[in-house]
Amino acid sequence: MNKITFIGAGSTVFAKNVLGDSMLTPALQDFEFALYDIDLERLNDSEKMLNNLKASTQSRVHIRAYRDRKDALQGAKYVINAIQVGGYDPCTITDFEIPKKYGLRQTIADTVGIGGIFRNLRTIPVMLEIARDMQDVCPDALFLNYTNPMAVLTNVMNTYGGITTVGLCHSVQVCVPHLFESLGMDPTGVQSKIAGINHMAWLLEVTKDGEDLYPEIKRRAREKQLEKHHDMVRFELMLRFGYYVTESSEHNAEYHPYFIKKNYPELIERFNIPLDEYPRRCVNQINRWKSMREELVQNAQLTHQRTHEYASYIMEAIETNVPFKIGANVMNTGLIPNLPAQACVEVPCLVDASGVTPTYVGNLPPQCAALNRTNINTQLLTIEAAITRKRDHIYHAAMLDPHTSAELSIDDIVALCDDLIEAHGSWLPEFKS
Repeated sequence: MNKITFIGAGSTVFAKNVLGDSMLTPALQDFEFALYDIDLERLNDSEKMLNNLKASTQSRVHIRAYRDRKDALQGAKYVINAIQVGGYDPCTITDFEIPKKYGLRQTIADTVGIGGIFRNLRTIPVMLEIARDMQDVCPDALFLNYTNPMAVLTNVMNTYGGITTVGLCHSVQVCVPHLFESLGMDPTGVQSKIAGINHMAWLLEVTKDGEDLYPEIKRRAREKQLEKHHDMVRFELMLRFGYYVTESSEHNAEYHPYFIKKNYPELIERFNIPLDEYPRRCVNQINRWKSMREELVQNAQLTHQRTHEYASYIMEAIETNVPFKIGANVMNTGLIPNLPAQACVEVPCLVDASGVTPTYVGNLPPQCAALNRTNINTQLLTIEAAITRKRDHIYHAAMLDPHTSAELSIDDIVALCDDLIEAHGSWLPEFKS
């Protein structure tokens, strides 16, 4: 029996989206859905929820929860990854509260920035453990990674894990619809081309019936910037650098050195930047789960509609050999020549029975490539730190991070990294001086 293994299946809502989509996919019937999570209570919740969904959708899939990760991976054809190492408490709290003592503020802290660096450092060892298990029991499986920091983790699994890995983020497929909705434009029939790096991929082309829509987009954006709204950072970046970027304004506020600055506190108000946004979301999700749990887990009439998440469409295209186009994170095998070859990039890909085939994009506009490289620098040095276990490379990654380096001195950056290493304790491996 073919097998889809979901690592981090205790993420019940996300498991419903991705595996619920798979239940509604004819080509994936008769697959085993193998569930694994270190939180046994949440694993049990997801198993119950998916069995309810199986009954209501009349799916023929087989659902089984595993206590042992290697058993869950045994013989898998596809592996879906949605883990979060350290969770909100204590690790996300640590990622936010210790930098605050240095005057370094963040919004999401899950991709780059000082928070992204340390999320990587505690996640990479677990990812490599998964890769070792897969090498033993399912070396040819396709690994679909949804865990942030996306670019680094996808890079590590391909480069050091020896596992064919594709990183998936829904910021690509929602980019144009959300932009057009914000500007009161109709996205019907619009063609677009998006490429760059995860959370900082660029809307390079946006046309309808051969007409370039960027002039009208920018005209409306300038008007909208006169009043406060939720996407002011991205509009500012577009108007200054020429292109709209995929991920949200709260994310991009901390990917660049221009917006969160203790010497310019008025920028927070001007660009409507939600500091400490991710901890608020975590607390809200924890509280919301208390009420959602009954509705999801105990609901025998639970239903589902297929979402825009790529996983089920990728597996369907491979199983049926009916091509499907996605935007995905893959290694830069010459796809974007003016980004480093060692980087993980986000580009259009074709999926069919031969797997996921990335497409050649060519050089990005020089200013877009330059902004991408500022984040790639930190990504690659974070990987160096994780693989070599050298503390100096943690310092290097932080010193080159755009937001951190714009706010703190070298001495403060080193001290902050040391404090974070100490605070994370056993969540991190030991690093050599």
